Amino acid sequence: MHRSPPPSGSVRPLTEANEAIRALVESRTDGSWPADEYELLLLQWDAAIRGEVVEVA
Repeated sequence: MHRSPPPSGSVRPLTEANEAIRALVESRTDGSWPADEYELLLLQWDAAIRGEVVEVA
């Protein structure tokens, strides 16, 4: 069985990024989708996995 290596970044930023994405998805009750906000969260999630820091504008 293949296992992915653990994330190289801190667990806290990765957990925070996951929670932010989850909160955004769960908050969509009106059928709209904030594509720009979602894209920013995905970039933050990717950076957290790589152990990088992303500045939020």
